[in-house]
Amino acid sequence: MAAALDVVVSYCIVNTEQRALLLRCLDAVAHERAALPFATEVLVLDNASRDGSVGAARGHPAVDELVRLQQRRGKGANDSALLQRARGRYCLLLNEDAELRPGATAALVAALEDRTDAAAAGAELVGEDGARQASAWRFPSPSTALLAALGVHKPFVVQSRGSRTRAVDWSQSTALLVRRDAAERIGWLDPAFFVYSDEVDFCKRLHDAGWSVQFAPAAQATHHERAGRIALPERRIVELSRNRDRYMRKHHGPAAAFAVRWLTAWTYAVRSVLAVAAPGHDPRRYRRHVTATLFPRRGEGLAEAAAEFNRGPRL
Repeated sequence: MAAALDVVVSYCIVNTEQRALLLRCLDAVAHERAALPFATEVLVLDNASRDGSVGAARGHPAVDELVRLQQRRGKGANDSALLQRARGRYCLLLNEDAELRPGATAALVAALEDRTDAAAAGAELVGEDGARQASAWRFPSPSTALLAALGVHKPFVVQSRGSRTRAVDWSQSTALLVRRDAAERIGWLDPAFFVYSDEVDFCKRLHDAGWSVQFAPAAQATHHERAGRIALPERRIVELSRNRDRYMRKHHGPAAAFAVRWLTAWTYAVRSVLAVAAPGHDPRRYRRHVTATLFPRRGEGLAEAAAEFNRGPRL
């Protein structure tokens, strides 16, 4: 094992009940490590899984340290825990449903090495079919919500486009390389965001502290999002709406949060109407988004699901 100062990149992987995806993620990390000219380490935090994930991580040759939780926690808290344990100059935050493509780590490191003011660099996410996914955006605000309501969200709000590394407002933490000392200076991720908007808040606080965030399309990761998000769709909608509102109130105040709620609800309402004639789209899901967006403090989200899990019988 390399000395602490020799570690350049710490892979920080959080897994919740996704053994098969975790193994694919770790296999890709192992291939990445073998091609790098500098020292790395792999930390896996298992979020109280019961599907054999712990044994799979413990037996994988790429894993240097396994953190096993007995109580399920949110993504902001878990990512922060790994950042604090990591020894690397840079920490590559990875969801278990992210599979790095060859050369991704080197490209992300280059993005931060080239810009000393950059605190984070996000990879370009692609689907299993190879199609590019939106993965970097402008910060949420009443103006971006209005652009979405007007149907011009993609050209004016989505920032993950082009083939050159560029500065963006925020990038998805599915595969996000973070300068560890910058994360420490701003107090890590905010655990109040159980999941969703946690990385938005994190990037906003980095920007407010004078750092930039980069989008590095030369770094790609396959995002197995559909496979990893089958469970609890209703609660995911509640959690998404709740933390969108939390972010707006934290950074823009109650009036802006109110405006965003109504503009976003209008956008989902229009989608629900269009979905009636669109194959593969469920109007009821969009209507559920409308309700959750207008009343973000109602209903039970993923945080409540975790609390129920934690109160349940231990195996």
